[in-house]
Amino acid sequence: MQQPSILKEIRTHGTDSFPCAIYRTHSAGKGTLVKHHWHDEVEILYFSAGKFRLEINMESFPIRSECFYFINPGELHSIVTETSDRHWEDAIVFSPGLLCFDSCDEAQIRLLKPIRSGRLLFPRCLTPEQPAFAPMKSAFTDVMHAFGQMKAVDPSVILPAADTSRPEDACVDSTAVTDDLTSQLYIKSALLYILATLSANRLFMPAESNQDKRVESIKTALTYMKHHYQEKLHIADLAGCVNLNEQYFCRLFKKAVGHSPMEYLNEYRIKQAIRLLEETGLPVTEVCLECGFNNMGNFLREFRRYTGMTPLQYRKSAAAVTD
Repeated sequence: MQQPSILKEIRTHGTDSFPCAIYRTHSAGKGTLVKHHWHDEVEILYFSAGKFRLEINMESFPIRSECFYFINPGELHSIVTETSDRHWEDAIVFSPGLLCFDSCDEAQIRLLKPIRSGRLLFPRCLTPEQPAFAPMKSAFTDVMHAFGQMKAVDPSVILPAADTSRPEDACVDSTAVTDDLTSQLYIKSALLYILATLSANRLFMPAESNQDKRVESIKTALTYMKHHYQEKLHIADLAGCVNLNEQYFCRLFKKAVGHSPMEYLNEYRIKQAIRLLEETGLPVTEVCLECGFNNMGNFLREFRRYTGMTPLQYRKSAAAVTD
């Protein structure tokens, strides 16, 4: 099932001509590191250490030691930190089409086209005891190095900030893209080496034909929220868009996302309010209405709950940082 594009990240991963980017996200404390989202690109996650919980399509994966995880296109996923220690998560996000060829050789027919069409899936996880791990880590490091931002997959290295970003909900410390021809050639060759390593170790998996309807329902509901957040929404509206009973929908949503539908909606509205306060000079009353709050008292209460300050205090604080 092809999902509406509104739910995936608004900004392009990488550039239009070279859809590949790297990201570094840190855990500053316990809680959500990256909220539930999905995208059409492949994502390779590297965890060097720390305690995380990775949620993929309503399945939970505890992270307790060094490992790689792969997110296939269209998979609903999130990351939660389970320790207050400072740890890093690195990611490469790229479009499968970036690696395709015009020639119809065996690699194109048996590997690249099936990956791009979703008929062939990346493995879920790689750990250090697996033969493919060492060459995988080497190639992952090569990609990072080719972006000109870091020389090794090392949690102590901090990337400088760039203009693109990961999902708006992620706590991204830094990102990197490149338009340099030589760098792009190194990146593509390293990504192809990753594919070759996974293929040589027979780690690619054929896609199952039966999709989890629960995951598709959650993705559809999230899409509906982000498309209609400026309107007055009720649980009945959200449940109706996926043809589910209201009580069952609320239980399913809470199980999948970790918040009730209205909690998630209000948090999303506050994020939009923050964006308007930072990027526009709209009065607070107009920001309130633009973000779907019909009651100023409710807006102020929710805003303070998520930010610890009033909208005017936040605007002044944000302006002071940029000056």
